[in-house]
Order: sequence, then C-alpha cells, then structure tokens
Amino acid sequence: MAVVKATESDISLLARLLRAEAEGEGTKGMLLVGNVGINRIRANCSDFKGIRTIPQMVFQPHAFEAITKGYFYQRARNSEKRLARRSINGERHWPGKFSLWYFRPPGDCPPTWYNQPHVGRYKLHCFYEPTPETCENVYNTF
Repeated sequence: MAVVKATESDISLLARLLRAEAEGEGTKGMLLVGNVGINRIRANCSDFKGIRTIPQMVFQPHAFEAITKGYFYQRARNSEKRLARRSINGERHWPGKFSLWYFRPPGDCPPTWYNQPHVGRYKLHCFYEPTPETCENVYNTF
C-alpha cells in the first residue's frame, strides 16, 4: 500500500528522478534516492515543511541537481517505474531509511551535511539523516 499518494504521472516523475540521480549506482542506489524523496514528503520538518506531493518534492528549488539536466526529461522506463512504485509503497533501505539528504562528494563523506550526521555511504553517495531533536517525525513516518 502506498505511503504517499501518487498518480501515474507522479510515478513517472519519480522514476525519472531515480534514473537521473543514481542510475550509475544501480537498483539499490536508485531505491535510496526514492527513500530520501519519500522521507522528504512525509517528514514535514527542516527544509521540507509543507512538501506533500512528489512534484513538490522533485521540483523544490535547489533540491536535486538532476532536474537541470536534459537526461531527467527523457521518458521514464518501466524498470524505473517499478522502482518508483517500490519507494512509494514504503520499501526502505539503509542508509536511506531515515535520510533526508544525500550527495556525491569528490572524496570522503563529511561528518555532517546541513548540520545533520553522516549515517552511511552507498557507492559514491553519502547519506545524512536528521537527529530526533531536529526531525523526530522522520522516525514516525512508517
């Protein structure tokens, strides 16, 4: 069962984001991007207050570099749509399980990002989850 509302258009949009942000990191990398996106919709804290839909999350200003690239605007493939549905249905994986941020640094992962602690790395991306003091709600979303 879906943990956020999603139309077919929303599923395609999320699928395009997964591919554009993490195709080079494989299925799990794309699912981790989905985890972060769904967490942003459900957490209602930090920079993500009021984000309630997939389009709001994807097009939030400065949220995802991939939306500035042409690759993002190509049609979603069925394989990525399946991954998007898995994310929408609440499938989560460490280190994206409670993360609200990730990025790809040129070297080692910094210990914090947006003042939140580093919780893990998957291939080239570092993941950061808020502390309960800064965003308790992210831990109560599932």
